[in-house]
Formats: sequence, C-alpha cells, structure tokens
Amino acid sequence: MSLRLTEPLAERDAGMLNALQLAYLGDSVWETVVRDTLVHRGLNVHHMHRSCVEYVNAAAQASFLEMILPETDEREQEIIRRGRNAHARHPAPKNQELGDYSAATGFEALIGFLYITGREDRILQFAGMIIGGNGDG
Repeated sequence: MSLRLTEPLAERDAGMLNALQLAYLGDSVWETVVRDTLVHRGLNVHHMHRSCVEYVNAAAQASFLEMILPETDEREQEIIRRGRNAHARHPAPKNQELGDYSAATGFEALIGFLYITGREDRILQFAGMIIGGNGDG
C-alpha cells in the first residue's frame, strides 16, 4: 500500500522544480522515515520525540549529508548543490549555523527529489546508513 496520491514525476520534470520545493517535501519525508523507524523500535513517546529531534535538525542533517555524499551519483549531487545554494526568504534559525542550514537544505532537497521521482528505495538505503538497521524500521 502506498500513501502516494500522485504518480511519481520523471527525473527531468522533478529537476525543474525549485530546490526549496524539493527541500520542503524532503523535510516531511525524512521526518516520516525517522518517526516510522522510531515507532518500530518500541520507544515511549517522550523518547521517540527526543530521538527524532536528533535526526531532523540542521546540524545532524549536515553531518548525514557528509556521510552519504560518497554514495551519491552525479544527478543526486546536482540536486544537493542546488539545495545548498538555494536561498530562503528567511534567515537560518537562531540556533543553527548558516553552513549547516545550507547543507541540511541540500540533504532535504535530495530526499524530496528521490521521493517525488518514486525512488523510496534510495531514501531507505540512505536511511539505513544514517539511522542503522535496514532503513525500513
């Protein structure tokens, strides 16, 4: 069963989306993957929330990007670069470094791109590297 209400986009069409649009989608997809993994670990809600925050903040996502970067292909690196170079109309949150925020936007853009092109398997591969286990909870 899939929660998808739309068909995946062709890579060419997805590549035409603004990097911030991809990051917007990637932010929610990444948090859902993390939450799904944590629920399957049997933690109580308080511990799930605390653990989730460790995976969805800009500094963590910047380090995750460094971790997966050697495994990315040229197209994925292009999406990451576009995300890193995208400028939101608001400043980085006060408790985040600008470099981390930019890298996190690149990470989220990649996750959004993979999701919108139907490459959930690739997201789960990266999640397995980052969160541990096989990435599917």
